[in-house]
Amino acid sequence: MDFAFTEEQEMIRDTAAAFLAEVSDSAAVRRAMGTEQGYEPKLWSRICSEMYWQAIHIPEAYGGMGLGYVELVAMMEQMGRSLLCSPFFATVCLAGNTLRVAGSEAQQAHWLAQLCEGTLTATLAFNGGSSRWDSESITATWRHAGDGYVLNGDYRYVIDGHTADLLIVAARAEGTTGEEGISLFLLPAVTSGVSRQWLPTMDQARKQAAVQLKSVSLTADALMGESGQGWTSLSKVIDLATIALAAEQVGGCQQLLDMTVAYTSERVQFNRTIASYQAVKHKAADMMLQTEVARSAIYYAACVAQEALEGGPLSAELSEAASVAKSYCSDAYFAVAGDALQLFGGVGFTWEYDVHLYLKRAKSSEHFLGNGVFHRERLARMLLDEGEES
Repeated sequence: MDFAFTEEQEMIRDTAAAFLAEVSDSAAVRRAMGTEQGYEPKLWSRICSEMYWQAIHIPEAYGGMGLGYVELVAMMEQMGRSLLCSPFFATVCLAGNTLRVAGSEAQQAHWLAQLCEGTLTATLAFNGGSSRWDSESITATWRHAGDGYVLNGDYRYVIDGHTADLLIVAARAEGTTGEEGISLFLLPAVTSGVSRQWLPTMDQARKQAAVQLKSVSLTADALMGESGQGWTSLSKVIDLATIALAAEQVGGCQQLLDMTVAYTSERVQFNRTIASYQAVKHKAADMMLQTEVARSAIYYAACVAQEALEGGPLSAELSEAASVAKSYCSDAYFAVAGDALQLFGGVGFTWEYDVHLYLKRAKSSEHFLGNGVFHRERLARMLLDEGEES
């Protein structure tokens, strides 16, 4: 596939880079990550009112900009470069995509409009604490109660789950396993029976939470899609979010490469900059190669994601593209972070330098939504299934 940004996409990417350089420097990241909330409300308000990023790929009918997934991925790459502390990923890439894929017309009109106005933060909860990221990870249950539903269960790894206004949760019908019986529900965070707890993690720049549901009663209009048929929509949402997360990883790779080249070009040892040594050049070249290959993977995946949202001919390739991108980007990000740490030498692991922030994000994002091993196994199953069908 030949790929090149349009002038509009170049402008969006450049504008994002310039804005983030202003508002999400090292000092801003460190201030935000030192709080339990994990972001500065004033900055989020600026992002929503001035930049309108939260509405970038939301259809115009609901107040969005109506742009595509390539534009979203381009912005996620820049956010990964700056380690932006905001509820963007949870609100837009998790909850926003779920509303687009699984929401009814009425649900989209109600919730997406608030999202575009910047008055709503939201997230998606489905994993009950498993290292898997497929249907088996869903442990919360639902049952009918008159015309409504009652939910019980626990969720872990919920991005911004302790601060989000709206929770979209996945639960399975009592007594079901695998992909059977899974449903999606809209759940305002203030609903009775919902408890949330911030979970300190290695990556201080992205907050996670545990969510517990105890006999939570919901009306029939809280259900998204058909009862018990939610896995098809949820799996699509997870793939879309996986591509966005991989884009953020590429941004982190690029920033680490730039930081390392700048540092090694200034650091003098034996009367010459260490960047002039061949071994250092080779290491930097490896970092660049991994970054560029990862970038190719995410923009192909972004094109497939757009097709999937529009019902295009490449829709069937979404899971494959997402796993290819996430498996490579996860491995590349952590490898590049490790190389950067080594080339920074004795100061690389110190608190004053930012390398450790990217190293922590690399490890955290590697495991969130599945690490390289998980996605390569998933790809193998896809290929084997295709082989059996042929």
